[in-house]
Order: sequence, then C-alpha cells, then structure tokens
Amino acid sequence: MTRRGLLLGALGVGVLAAAGAGVAAVAGGKDSSTPDIQTLKVPTDAVFTISDLSQVENADDCAEQQGSYDLPYGSLVWCNDSKFACCLIPTEKAKPLAQVATLALSSGTSAVVLDKARGQDEGFEIYDARCTSQGVVWTEANIMDGTWRIFAGKLNSNGDALSSIQQLDEGSTDQFETPTIAAVGGHAFWQVMPQSDSTVVAASLIAQLKSVSMGSSDANVVYESAGRMATAPYAAGDGVVITPRVTGASSYYQLTRVSENGDVTDTLTLPASMKPLEAGYGKTGFTFAFDATYSYGDGIANLGTYAPAESPGSGGYSAQKWLRFDRTPTTAPAWCGNWLMVKSTSAVCGVDLQGKRYFALSAENGADDYGEWLASEGQNDTVVTYSNIDYTPIGGEAVNCCRVKVWKTK
Repeated sequence: MTRRGLLLGALGVGVLAAAGAGVAAVAGGKDSSTPDIQTLKVPTDAVFTISDLSQVENADDCAEQQGSYDLPYGSLVWCNDSKFACCLIPTEKAKPLAQVATLALSSGTSAVVLDKARGQDEGFEIYDARCTSQGVVWTEANIMDGTWRIFAGKLNSNGDALSSIQQLDEGSTDQFETPTIAAVGGHAFWQVMPQSDSTVVAASLIAQLKSVSMGSSDANVVYESAGRMATAPYAAGDGVVITPRVTGASSYYQLTRVSENGDVTDTLTLPASMKPLEAGYGKTGFTFAFDATYSYGDGIANLGTYAPAESPGSGGYSAQKWLRFDRTPTTAPAWCGNWLMVKSTSAVCGVDLQGKRYFALSAENGADDYGEWLASEGQNDTVVTYSNIDYTPIGGEAVNCCRVKVWKTK
C-alpha cells in the first residue's frame, strides 16, 4: 500500500518553508501580466484543532457496525458507492499477482469480476481498480517495458460480472506516469500526467483528466492543466475533485470539482506554492491536506487535514471556520452522514464539526502499522474501513486476513 509523505525531516520542512516564503514574497510584487487570483485566506483564529474537540470515549455511541467481512490478507479496498466496494485481492500464484473483486456492503458477498489482466499474455498485471454499482475501471501495467493500459466495463446488477469491456488508453512510463483513476456513477475517470522533469518548465507540461461512460470506448478529455496536478482524482458523489494549476499562474493550485458530465461546479485556489497532498469534497465543500509546514498562509500554514465547518455561503470559503485535523495525513477524508471521517495515525476518526466532538474507530490487535484504513471517498450513508491483520492471540486461533468493516453513524 502506498502511503505518501508520512513525516518530513526538520531539514526538509525548513527548506520547503523557506522556499515557500520566497515565492510568497515574489507573488506580493506581481506585475500587470499576472492574473488577479483570489486565494483562500483563513485567519489563525478561524481554525480549530483536535485539542478544541471533546472525545466521545465509547465509539458505539456515535457509530454502529453494520458488517465485518474477511478478505485475503494483503487486500486493498476502495468505496465510493452505496452497494459495492472495489477490492484488489492478492493471489497465491506468480501470475496473476492480483485480481479485482467487488464486495457487497450489505451481505459481505465478494465476487471476482476480473481474474487476470486482459494483457496477461503480454506481461501485464492488474495495477489498480475502482468501481461503482454501474461499472469498474482498472489499470494494467507491464513493469518490464514500462507500459500501462486503462480499461473499463459495465457491472451487472448483482455485482459479480463485467460486460462491454473496453481498452480506453495506453502509454509508456518513459513519457507519462501510470494514471490514477476514479469511478463515479456510470463514468470512469483517469488522470494522465507527464513524468516530472526538472529541466522542463512546469507550465509547459500538460496534464489531462479523461472520462468515458462505462462500456463505451468514446473517451473525452474533460480538463487540462498547464502543469502537473497535485493529487490523484477523488470520487465525490456525482463528480471528481482534481487539483490543476491556475491558468497563467502555475505556482497556484486550484481545487476543482468536475461533475460526472464534465462541468466544473466548484473551485478553490490555495495560496501560491501551497501544494496539497490530498483533496476531497463533501457536506461542507472542499477538503485538503498538507504534509508540510509553511512560513506563510496564517490559519492554513500547518501540517494536517483541513475542512470548513459549514458550507460556504455568500462569503465563500474564506469566511468560514475551519478544522485542522492535526495529524500527519495519509489519505483524503470522507463523509458519513453529518460526520467527517478522517484517517488518524492508527485509527479512523469521526468528527462532528458543529458539535466539536470526535470518536475513534481503533484498529484490532495485530493490524499492520497503518492501523485502521479509511476506504471510503465522498459522502455516503455508511463508511468503510479495513485493516490487514496477522495475529495469533494467546490460546486462540491465528488471524490472517484483511478485515473490512461497514459503519453507519448515529
């Protein structure tokens, strides 16, 4: 499992902060050719943290477990749907290394819908996957020659079979990173970014968000960024969140919500050179996370996950109170009912932004070092977490599985 940027060393933080301060000083003296950019401005006294919240000691008072289901140890799980989660399941064979399965949230029934890569005979393996009730999108990669492919297909109503499978895109890692993917409703999304090259001006690199209806081969470019985007696409209800650079000002990242149909429905621009690790969307609008500390930015200058306490009104995002969940971020948050669900160090926490309280869903004994992982994205009536457990209790039977849990908040 990829868990980016857990902690920066003191030297790295100092260098980044110094660089950021320099950029901010330059931005303050912009010339007439620089666009007039409205960025998020949050005063320090408009931000509250975990220390300002009261903890609900008994998590059962806030969330009810709806199901607990075991998958093979080492499985990875993602969920942006009310019926099914998408699972990447390891095999016990050298080929294929992994399979794609769906997991029914209500019953725990799992079904392998892709037992091997479409290009297995050419050296490809399944690399990544996402699903909704309507379809599955996945990536295949050949690490020997650095080639990747994107596929998608329709999912039947039982969630146990694919049809109308189409190859949508193909490229080489010599030129492009292996795309990141998302599934929303009846559409598949994938983000294609050129490889980072310090000798190339960032603004000359074109990154693209592409989309297609599940089962169709008629893909479209729905958004282009003059420069590499900061984060992978995030599935948010009936759209995705991306983080392109502002047109004409490549040092600014703009959180952008794109609807399933390709329309931009909301934007939020961060101060110059502030690069989010993750970005999401939910009940109160955009969320974002920094794995670095900046010497500017007032209330949003520090490491953590940020979320507005209320939906932006006429004053916009800058007029809101903001939560900073001050733990090192590893994944974007999700929403379950009125609770913001955030991955903490080893637990998944639910935060009541209005009531200023939180609870923790702790990992079981023997869980891997990341503890309980947040599988959900977007806003749903339930939230899905999981942990990979390898543990033998004293006098008990060995546990070796990926344990998936479905919760409903109260």
